[in-house]
Amino acid sequence: MKASEIRSKWIEFFASKGHKIESSASLVPYNDPSLLWINAGMAPLKPYFDGREKPENPRLANSQKCIRTNDIENVGKTRRHHTFFEMLGNFSIGDYFKEETITWAWEFLTSKEWIGFDPERLSVTVYPEDEEAFKLWNEKVGLPAERIIKLDENFWDIGEGPCGPCTEIFYDRGEAYGSDMNDPEMYPGGENERYLEVWNLVFSQFNHNKDGSYTPLPNKNIDTGAGLERFASILQNVDSNFDTDLFQPMIQRTAALAGVKYNDSVEIDVALKVIADHIRTVAFAVGDGVLPSNEGRGYVIRRLLRRAVRYGKVLGLDRPFLYELTTTVGEVMGMYYPEVVDKQEFIAKVIKTEEERFHETLTDGLAILADISGTAKSEGRTVISGPEAFKLYDTYGFPFDLTEDYAAEHGLTVDREGFDASMQKQRELGRAGRQENESMKVQGGPLADLEVKSEFVGYNDLLTEAKVVAIVAGDTLVDSVSEGQTCQVILDKTPFYAESGGQVSDQGLLRGASVTAKVQGLFKAPLGQHVHLVTVESGELRVGEVIKAEVDASKRGDIIKNHTATHLLHKALKDVLGTHVNQAGSLVEPQRLRFDFSHFGSITPEELTEIERQVNEQIWNRLNVNIELKAIDEAKEMGAMALFGEKYGDIVRVVQVGDYSLELCGGCHVNNTSEIGIFKLVSESGIGSGVRRIEAVTGRGAYLYVESQLELLKQSASLLKANVADVPKRIEGLNQQLKEAARETESLQSKLSAMEAGALTDQVVQAGNTQLLAARVDAPNMDALRTVADELKVKLPDAVLVLGAPADGKVNFVVAVPAEQVKQGLHAGKIVKEVAAVCGGGGGGRPDMAQAGGKDATKLDEALKLAVSLVSGHIA
Repeated sequence: MKASEIRSKWIEFFASKGHKIESSASLVPYNDPSLLWINAGMAPLKPYFDGREKPENPRLANSQKCIRTNDIENVGKTRRHHTFFEMLGNFSIGDYFKEETITWAWEFLTSKEWIGFDPERLSVTVYPEDEEAFKLWNEKVGLPAERIIKLDENFWDIGEGPCGPCTEIFYDRGEAYGSDMNDPEMYPGGENERYLEVWNLVFSQFNHNKDGSYTPLPNKNIDTGAGLERFASILQNVDSNFDTDLFQPMIQRTAALAGVKYNDSVEIDVALKVIADHIRTVAFAVGDGVLPSNEGRGYVIRRLLRRAVRYGKVLGLDRPFLYELTTTVGEVMGMYYPEVVDKQEFIAKVIKTEEERFHETLTDGLAILADISGTAKSEGRTVISGPEAFKLYDTYGFPFDLTEDYAAEHGLTVDREGFDASMQKQRELGRAGRQENESMKVQGGPLADLEVKSEFVGYNDLLTEAKVVAIVAGDTLVDSVSEGQTCQVILDKTPFYAESGGQVSDQGLLRGASVTAKVQGLFKAPLGQHVHLVTVESGELRVGEVIKAEVDASKRGDIIKNHTATHLLHKALKDVLGTHVNQAGSLVEPQRLRFDFSHFGSITPEELTEIERQVNEQIWNRLNVNIELKAIDEAKEMGAMALFGEKYGDIVRVVQVGDYSLELCGGCHVNNTSEIGIFKLVSESGIGSGVRRIEAVTGRGAYLYVESQLELLKQSASLLKANVADVPKRIEGLNQQLKEAARETESLQSKLSAMEAGALTDQVVQAGNTQLLAARVDAPNMDALRTVADELKVKLPDAVLVLGAPADGKVNFVVAVPAEQVKQGLHAGKIVKEVAAVCGGGGGGRPDMAQAGGKDATKLDEALKLAVSLVSGHIA
């Protein structure tokens, strides 16, 4: 059975059981800082599990793309370690529980209509205290008691929040994978290859409280996970996940490119498996907007890509090749994940550029490694330290085995234990950082099950009459609140927009016969009602009271100008930079708009000018903004863009700006682009991991921004004593004067350096069989000191120079050693390091030339005396 068939059967089976099929979320977690990647099927569903949101259907199922990068060193060396994988899951949010979960799992696995496993090959593990699960397997399903193993570790708990026992299902692969039944690990759940875990069913029935105690959840949940790759390995009767149709096309394509064969040698097989795994991960991550960088997710992708390049070298591939595999990834995965096909050209471009860069890095790394090796030898060491090797690996992406190979060629070894210790320290730091945030929020609160109705009418009305249907104060439902109190209020209908999709909440007032309350913001309750954050300014606000709800029209007017402008900006970015550009977050508020987007590389001033011009052109074209409700499939057929991280129902809101822009959006907009007035870019910058940010202003904000810029221009003109129109010409004239002054200063400095050098030649002393000049120099900075040194090297070509120059209480040092003395073992870098240490500083450099800085100029003479001692002692 092909992997695509298994995935389809999973979806079809759970749809037949009344589940809503969730599309796979992006690998980049949305609004969840606790996760670096989506690493499990339930990760994007956390708001449902912890009660922040209520799903339309409490039964959910998915096939979720995931990334996990712990233990990447095992990828390719074991049967089942991957960095990218698909997790099949079915979930219940307070609906069905253990009986349905267990019986459906058995039906799916054993029925000929679905997977068709031999029931005799299946065993399970359960939590020892979970008698209900044991009885269901034994009495309901009919599984013999000897094939139900009780294990203490069968309890899913990641800290504060929902937790509970779990049951795992194992498939017996047969004696070929282990026949020694006396082996203490030969049982389902033990460390063996025979019994393969295929499905984990988690019963979330407790809250793990802050004090460490456990209490029953008000809503019990089901969270299951099954590995698609593992199902495929069993159903395709192959030895490992890498032998399935999910990996073999990439493996065979790589083998063809390298001119090698799979299953010829362990070394070649490991390389082919690593490359197949990593190219899937990198292709999907880039497709979801993550670009190689030196931080966060971008660093993970860069590291995986470089690791794959290194394994390519094992196969003899010394050129960029990974980018060629992106088409194969699309052929294998594109049917269910169209993004790897739609964005294939961009993905390939990113990967090829990174490959080319790493080939250059390998060259640079060899040069750095040569320096490390040279230093080790000069210090009498035969070992490159663990921290040195780890720095090469971690900072420069230089593989450990390549460091070992190079070291061996130069008669050195590498401290593997020290390297492993540094690696472990980094893992522990990363794990500690993750664990601080991994727990989910605790269920409950007065809004969790509050089923009062609340209608949003704010697309068309900014003032409406409404009834107060609920008030929450101090985390408790109350009947009224008095002057000065803050509370949360739900109205039966409201014109106030609740923050969503980047658009901030409205502000305004609630007015009644005897009450005035200020609305400072809103959020959505788990059941979707608009919750107003309110401060009572006068009177008393009561449940059941009819009031007038009035949005601040001025602020809403500014917000909608900025919101429609983000749609125009999104389209302009795609037109100017390329279709790969995708929104990665936004903020729409009255004063400004902020738009984050994925883009590989910097943006030129000319491109920014064109982006701004295109947006303004759509404003000048007076385009109508039409908003309609459409079926999701119809909207996609129209070409509507879905925004980053948003979830959409069967019916969606389509915002069309003329024939220019078409997006799915639940926010508020102008009726015609001419209402925006003007669009001005304020800034553009990179914010890491291949994401860039534009900030801009429109309407009132644009007017104020332009006025502030004009005021700065007027002030500049006043300082230059020129008319505004003449400012550029006046600045050009001043720049020319500065250049001429700089040339004159450089000429004078050169003459002064020559004079200084001439005066110093009398201070040369004989040190053994060479000349030595260790002297205090009058030089205002390091550049001037180097100039003096250059002059002296001409005048005293055979002398060792140790020069120190005080500057603002500190001191600069330069040391120069002639080639002949370098051959005798004299090292400028080592001399300058010791001399600078006397003055509380440090530095280094090449054997023939080095420089350093010191913090205490009062010890300069002492440092120079040490220099004389160092050189004389060495030469003697």
